[in-house]
Amino acid sequence: MIRFARWKIIVIFAVVAAGLLFAAPNLMTKSQRAAMPSWLPNKAMNLGLDLRGGSHLLLEVDLKSVFRERLSNLVQSIRVELRKERIPYRNIGITADVASVTIIDADKAGPGGATNIERARRILRAVEQGIEVESQDGGKLVVRYNEQARREKLDQALVQSIEIVRRRVDEFGTTEPTIQRQGDDRILVQLPGVDDPERVKRLIGRTAKMTFHLVDDRYQPGMQLPAAPPPGMMYAPLDDKRVTGGQPVTYVIQRRAMVTGDTLVDSQPTYEQGRPVVSFRFDNIGARKFAQATQQNVGKPFAIVLDGRIISAPVIREPILGGSGIISGGFTPEDAKDLAVLLRAGALPAPMTILEERTVGPDLGADSIAAGEIACIIGFVLVVVFMFLAYSTFGVFANIALVLNLVILVGGMSVLQATLTLPGIAGIVLTMGMAVDANVLIFERIREEIRSGRSMLSSIEAGYQRAFSAILDSNLTTLIAAILLFEFGAGPVRGFAVTLAIGLLTSMFTAILVTRYMISLYVSLRRPRALPL
Repeated sequence: MIRFARWKIIVIFAVVAAGLLFAAPNLMTKSQRAAMPSWLPNKAMNLGLDLRGGSHLLLEVDLKSVFRERLSNLVQSIRVELRKERIPYRNIGITADVASVTIIDADKAGPGGATNIERARRILRAVEQGIEVESQDGGKLVVRYNEQARREKLDQALVQSIEIVRRRVDEFGTTEPTIQRQGDDRILVQLPGVDDPERVKRLIGRTAKMTFHLVDDRYQPGMQLPAAPPPGMMYAPLDDKRVTGGQPVTYVIQRRAMVTGDTLVDSQPTYEQGRPVVSFRFDNIGARKFAQATQQNVGKPFAIVLDGRIISAPVIREPILGGSGIISGGFTPEDAKDLAVLLRAGALPAPMTILEERTVGPDLGADSIAAGEIACIIGFVLVVVFMFLAYSTFGVFANIALVLNLVILVGGMSVLQATLTLPGIAGIVLTMGMAVDANVLIFERIREEIRSGRSMLSSIEAGYQRAFSAILDSNLTTLIAAILLFEFGAGPVRGFAVTLAIGLLTSMFTAILVTRYMISLYVSLRRPRALPL
């Protein structure tokens, strides 16, 4: 009998049993899987966009607005620092991608003997890291970010945008979405199984920057407003569709926000007096600022502004000290749920536009699955027939191992929650051909050993031992290619790489251990005079 260690037998049965157990949920409906006990495997493979249908979005992040906002904050910091040091200035503002300020009495000596322009230049350099200060005629100072700082801030904004989009998509409940960077300013989003793409676009595309501002109650809604807002104020339209005199309702609010939405830690849709509303809660810092602002402004209205539009403008009846509140604005239940998702996920650092949108219908997915199933069946039948005709009984053993290989492959993909795409099906078909390749090498080697005059048992041992290096080398090189495809590929290419890599590992297992064990049982039980090769 061919020597076969007991631990190898245990490993074979354990792996095959686990494969069957984890692959079984793929044969069940979603309701049947949900009804299974939690301690049993109940996860099936996820179908990709090309099989299940869904939405494909290519988003572009407006990174220019990131610098506009950065420069606006930089101007505010410059203004504060110059006032603190009592350095007179004028014409402070933003032009293109730089900030500038003109120092009055630039050559006048100040404290310590330094001139106003020298003091201002020193202050500006210390305002923020990564900025350059250039002096021009007339006491003008130009401030810009250096190239490294620009790249870092752009990269940070894109990474932050991807993370916030991911949070919003996860809140929406999409299974196995693909969210990845493309180029310097684009994000690819693929959402399998989405049946309401318009709602997803609204969720993903909104900047969702929330701020809380005091309202200037000298100007009531509907009043004739000046062409330009008063100093320190700005105009903000109400988000509902009500109009006064043919114009949207507009409020005059303080430009400076009393609290910003980045201090929110939670928001949930709820009901108040039977109406859908959104509850929110601040962190400690936000709660302290909100409490202080409401204590100082009891009886005054304040505006809750989302992306430049007022969604609610209640009056502060009493100080809000608990760090939480309610947003009401004539929401539908779906609107309240979506707003809560946006606030929980956080605001995007920059607006995004949809450059490309494709919707893949379920009929295409069904056709793809049917074509893949046909390809798998044809490939399987051809491989089974060839192996039986070429290697007789040993071919039957190889075919049994092939079936087990597919079972273990599906079980492994279910455990990993890998996404099956159309190229992934191609990877499975390719794996079926490669799964018997190792057996072909072994069987041909056994034939050569028999022709050279070796005994039956000695030929089997030598066939497995001497073919092992060739099997290992061929599978290892293909595995390296699969790893590289996964590392540097994207979307469906990764799906192909995953199925190929798992298939290689399972085929090695079934070829080297499973078929050898079946051959050892056959030889020990039947004791044939010659091998059926």
